[in-house]
Amino acid sequence: MSDKKSTAARASSKAISHGVKSQVEHALAWLERKSTKRDRENLSRFAITTTQSFGVSMANMRVLAKEYGRSHELAAALWDTGWYEARMLATLVDEPERVKAAQMDRWCKDFDNWAICDTACMHLFDRTPHAWRKIEQWRRRKPEFEKRAAFALLASVALHDKSTDQAPFTSSLKWIEEASDDPRNFVKKSVNWALRAVGGRSAILNAAAIKLAKRLAQSQDSTPRWIGKDALKQLTGPALIKRFSSRDRRLRDQ
Repeated sequence: MSDKKSTAARASSKAISHGVKSQVEHALAWLERKSTKRDRENLSRFAITTTQSFGVSMANMRVLAKEYGRSHELAAALWDTGWYEARMLATLVDEPERVKAAQMDRWCKDFDNWAICDTACMHLFDRTPHAWRKIEQWRRRKPEFEKRAAFALLASVALHDKSTDQAPFTSSLKWIEEASDDPRNFVKKSVNWALRAVGGRSAILNAAAIKLAKRLAQSQDSTPRWIGKDALKQLTGPALIKRFSSRDRRLRDQ
């Protein structure tokens, strides 16, 4: 652990309760015991770059998260350790309703690989009332994983939010198009993911997403061209068309 991280962890440990401190110590010891050579190798295999990791499967991390249950204080303390697996655990145990916008910004700046970025967005940030504001703000960020967070969060909201109407998602297609020329691997993949997720919400959004994907697919630039062509495979696929047809039939029968 770097001196900076060590100092932050010590400062944080003074502010947390003895019970939470004990839970963190237990979590780190448990994660160390669950470490395997295969899981350490999987970090490299799946391009998960991190400076501090034990090498523990997601399945095992979920077991520990279930044991702890939800705790905002524990999540903050786990994050401050700097360990990759502890931070993954933090995203699983935090309480979405207690997450502040400032916390989201702090954690976003700490993202150093796609896995922690996507897990935070899919299991925590998309359930907060700040999600849309952060998507709009982070899409302008320069660092690769911070910008990825904007579109990973957009994809997560598109997949999980069942109550928001179509208007914000329609508007988000403009943000997707604006970011489609970023050639960085983890940005372009998140932009592609967001386009597919938005286009999977409804027949109307699907049509709008297909229109954008076709336009990107015709680009002279290889990055938007790849995003558009790849997205079209899912957006025009039989599974999605069948789902929309089934939904329309159910609505007519009501």
